[in-house]
Amino acid sequence: MVDDGDGPRQPHSVHAFFMRGGKPGEPLRFEVERMHDGRSFSQRRTTTTQDGVPILTMVSSFQERQEGTEVQLEAPDVPRPEELTSALEIFRSIDHPVAKFLGRTTAFDIRHVEGNIYLRPGKQTEGRQHLWVRSRGALPPDTTQTVHRALLTYMCDQVMLEPALRSQGLSWRSEGMSLATLDHAQWFHRDVDAGDWMLFVQDSPTSQGGRSMARAEVFDSAGRLVSTIAQEGMIRTPTATSHGSGDWAIRVAEGDDGGPIPEAVDPQTSA
Repeated sequence: MVDDGDGPRQPHSVHAFFMRGGKPGEPLRFEVERMHDGRSFSQRRTTTTQDGVPILTMVSSFQERQEGTEVQLEAPDVPRPEELTSALEIFRSIDHPVAKFLGRTTAFDIRHVEGNIYLRPGKQTEGRQHLWVRSRGALPPDTTQTVHRALLTYMCDQVMLEPALRSQGLSWRSEGMSLATLDHAQWFHRDVDAGDWMLFVQDSPTSQGGRSMARAEVFDSAGRLVSTIAQEGMIRTPTATSHGSGDWAIRVAEGDDGGPIPEAVDPQTSA
């Protein structure tokens, strides 16, 4: 949220480029540049650095609340989340330290309509999927709309490239696979409630040259279209002439209490 003196303006779009992988244990520095403040819209550029090196740059646009014609796509008719298996149950049933860790700590409840691809590829090789998601914990009543939108942006990166994996007959455990988000664009159309069930309608129209495109329309439980997302990612797998490094796989470290802590392998040179 920004305030230009005439009142708060909520983020309505973000466009981010991921240039290098970050290190979870190292501090980050955020630098925000005021680009423009107009009568209705404001833009800011954010650069994130780690160890003095840029790892992300993002341009965000903010708009004051205004009246306008209401038109949108209709939400598809799919099974409701109460009819589907939670990813939490799946994680807790897998005898692997990473799965058990996620079963305890993951912040969102995710429920796939077509079945998940955590351990094996989908039943059909098709670049489409639907899933429901919401925050596991109750959010305070005074949680700002900016935080709700930020939570959706944070969460969506967990599932955005799944349609591309499905289209290639892959799963999250495909051997030798390297995967990374390259750039991310997101638009907010209406207020978001991260504590309410949200339906992701996703597809992947193309993959080529180690890059895959994925899109999502996000509806709330009442069928309102609240956000549209587009993301391009790097997905590399072993071929006859090259081998995926697997640098974006998950390894398991041991915490101070002896428990497992999943951590990403440093991927700064993988892309």
